[in-house]
Amino acid sequence: MSLAVEVSDLSMSYGKIRVLDGIDLEIPAGTVMGLLGPNGAGKTTTVRIVTTLLSPSAGTVRVAGVDVLRDPAGARRLIGLSGQYAAVDANLTGFENLRMVARLYGMSGKRATARAEELLGAFGLEHAAARRAGTYSGGMARRLDLAGALVARPPVVVLDEPTTGLDPRGRLDMWQVIGDLVDDGTTVLLTTQYLEEADQLADRITVIDRGRVIARGSADELKTSIGGDRLTVTLAAGQATALAKSVLAQIGLGEPNHESGTDQVSIVVGEGSRTMVEALRRLDDAGVCVVDAEVARPSLDDVFLSLTGTAPAAEAAPAPETDDVPEEILS
Repeated sequence: MSLAVEVSDLSMSYGKIRVLDGIDLEIPAGTVMGLLGPNGAGKTTTVRIVTTLLSPSAGTVRVAGVDVLRDPAGARRLIGLSGQYAAVDANLTGFENLRMVARLYGMSGKRATARAEELLGAFGLEHAAARRAGTYSGGMARRLDLAGALVARPPVVVLDEPTTGLDPRGRLDMWQVIGDLVDDGTTVLLTTQYLEEADQLADRITVIDRGRVIARGSADELKTSIGGDRLTVTLAAGQATALAKSVLAQIGLGEPNHESGTDQVSIVVGEGSRTMVEALRRLDDAGVCVVDAEVARPSLDDVFLSLTGTAPAAEAAPAPETDDVPEEILS
């Protein structure tokens, strides 16, 4: 497959602070690349460089064959960007926002009007076309912002945490929009702190931490890389967790885990369903009463924790990524 985005040996430093340290990305055309990492990992810095908003200290970036560093103006014509916060003019109507963007791209008045009306319909905003954007809900504003990024029909769209602050319904709507984009052949670079979102949308995932790529692959490949399925048994009240751990240690991989204050003991296993039957048999033989048991594949949360040593940000209130740029640079 042809590559829509190629990032090679990308580095970025602010004085002695090294923000990016040799980032490599390859995104095939018509696919979604999920870029994951804890706050401060370098995700937003990478996005800013790919979208020509920052110049790196070293490295190369090509978008649809255009060298971003040598021809930033040419690259901008190929990129649509929707940032962490909706960049819409609250004093203009939804229609006026999109028509203004179209005019800035050099479209004639007639063509700009037609494109604005087309996008309002595509994003389900036609009923609010004449309303000021400042009266839109968070989800509506995000859809309007993404519509603005698509005015010029760019082959590459960069979405920097596009569902931050949206309620579950708004997130699902945005997922549908992103899926439709890819179905139409658009290439998407997606940064997100919602691991479920990456699991749902991304064809490939790159995990970065402290400015370096620490893992890459499909969601399934990343889950497999940290081990097998996890067997969790819930013991009846009063059962000896030490005995249960001893039994499970004989059939699992590594050491069993008992979370303090619970009656649950878990362990990584090979072939989950077959191992669960064997585990229940052995626990019963040992006189350990089990009230529930389940086998689950590792989640992307497990992958994230294993790779970075930190849990992903709480989904209810994700912290905006001010990223790794020193305050004096931001100001």
